[in-house]
Amino acid sequence: MIAYGLYTALAGLLLLPIFWYLRNPYFFQDFCYSLTAIKIANKVKKFKRRKPFYSILECFLDKVAQQPQKTFLLFEERSYSYRQADKESNRVARALSQHAGLQEGDTVALLLGNEPQFVWMWLALAKLGCTASLLNFNIRSKSLLHCFSCCDAKVLVVGADLLAAAEEVLPSLKQQASRVFILRERCDVEGIESLSDKIQQESDEPLSPHRRANVTLKSPALYIYTSGTTGLPKAAVINHERIWMASFLQSIAGVRADDVIYLYLPLYHSSGFLMGLCGAIEKGATVALRRKFSASQFWNDCRKYNVTVIQYIGEIMRYLCNTPKTDRDRDHNVRLALGNGIRSDTWADFLERFGDIRICECYGATEGNIGFVNYIGKIGAIGKENFLHKMGCPYALIRYDTEKEEPVRDSKGFCVEVPRGETGLLVAKINDRMPFTGYANNKQQTEKKKLYDVFVKGDKYFNSGDLLKVDHEGFIYFQDRIGDTFREKKKTRWKGENVATTEVADNLLMVDCFEEANVYGVKVPDLTQGHEGRIGMAAVKLKENMDFDAEATYQHVKTSLPSYARPRFIRVQEALVVTGTFKQMKMTLAEEGFNPSATKDKLFFLEDNKGYVPMTQEIFNSIAEGRLRL
Repeated sequence: MIAYGLYTALAGLLLLPIFWYLRNPYFFQDFCYSLTAIKIANKVKKFKRRKPFYSILECFLDKVAQQPQKTFLLFEERSYSYRQADKESNRVARALSQHAGLQEGDTVALLLGNEPQFVWMWLALAKLGCTASLLNFNIRSKSLLHCFSCCDAKVLVVGADLLAAAEEVLPSLKQQASRVFILRERCDVEGIESLSDKIQQESDEPLSPHRRANVTLKSPALYIYTSGTTGLPKAAVINHERIWMASFLQSIAGVRADDVIYLYLPLYHSSGFLMGLCGAIEKGATVALRRKFSASQFWNDCRKYNVTVIQYIGEIMRYLCNTPKTDRDRDHNVRLALGNGIRSDTWADFLERFGDIRICECYGATEGNIGFVNYIGKIGAIGKENFLHKMGCPYALIRYDTEKEEPVRDSKGFCVEVPRGETGLLVAKINDRMPFTGYANNKQQTEKKKLYDVFVKGDKYFNSGDLLKVDHEGFIYFQDRIGDTFREKKKTRWKGENVATTEVADNLLMVDCFEEANVYGVKVPDLTQGHEGRIGMAAVKLKENMDFDAEATYQHVKTSLPSYARPRFIRVQEALVVTGTFKQMKMTLAEEGFNPSATKDKLFFLEDNKGYVPMTQEIFNSIAEGRLRL
């Protein structure tokens, strides 16, 4: 009897893993993720207790001591060891201290492209206890001056090839008594000082850590810029704790110390700098740095530098899939791709063409206090819910009214959480563990990202501005940005169904003539209600040697999309405009609308029961005056 009981118990134990698997087929991956998360949390706790403060710079210096000869940076035909990088940054730090008069706590703006000097400059500023403001090297004039000024920078350091950009804002910088240096051995422009010659004259001996004695985990380390609704960028304050949290993403993704990470994303952006460069330092890995992305040279570079890990963002993966096929498509050592913004169809195409590469899709915002990782590799998902993550980082998806552009609140004035399977606005609780540091010298925009009294009186949440959905297995899917969705008009009132622009864009790409599609909502006056509503419009790029097929497009949207989701206007462009990190631009297109006199692009209008017809000024006037009802 006892033996029977023992056998029964043993059988039960053997069946327990099977039971767990049937209940949750991702149990093992969830468990491994939880272990990694616990290890990371313990690391952060140790860093908080360490005296003196242990930053990513101290981590870099430890790697210099542990592996001085290991290659840290590969750039074009040169390579730099960890020790060489340390010495180069020592020279830069001494030159800046001597000639720019920098003190601990000062802010220096960097207008540099992807080059080793960018890395040396940042390391140098960290050694001096200064904050680096990472400027987008594409901005000019008013935007450049705004980005320099909003973070109270004292010094601007400019790349050798960006002299003209500096000259544009030089008069204003002189009025502010700001110093401007350029990475050249000489400069004849009055008010711009050469820096390379001064760096070469300095010693490469280590600097005293006392220069950064007052830096703490909460001290600002960087300013990274994110675009605003006004068109002027906002400076997100990145403290040293945020740098650590972002760098640990590589550990979650499975990056190892012996990996070579291909970094072509701009270093002024959080993906390239935090996830890429700082993540590589935390692992002690090697970085293959490229000035800018090239689809034609991508895999050649991977072979040249023996790359094992790649980063991606936005449309990068689709650009790679659109390159001509070759016999060497799978001739590489890339095993892992880390990034965000890959479409489901591109994800599948990429794996089929380029081989068994693990894609680790993630989600997060530069200034945000919440992020997700799709550690399972489920195609299309930006992350997966995990009880440990949610317990430590409380967040929710709440019901959002796209017409009123505000969260829905119940009779008690609190927000309403959406059930699984429904789209909701992502909000994350703001507390000591999940702080929101906001934007430098921009209290108004900082406050706009906060929601108060969300679930209880007095609570405070970060408003991500993103609409997400969680399925029954806990996978998280990006739906849209607030403002990108639109509500189709029914009868005479602007109301009805929410339309996710990303889903419509994916659907349009099934039409044979389209290579790219960018869907957004445009304002149309509703004269019966005295206000404006939004209706769907798509900017498209055609495939090479193909024309817009109005009939095929109409038949496709009529059979595959509900009436409220069909784009009423189509704009054919030679190329779709993207940001420096390859994200599609919607705001400018939405502002330009569908007026044929405002663009040289061909416009088409979806006429009821007739299909897409050329957009004319007469049609536009009829819509604007309310004679043609949509």
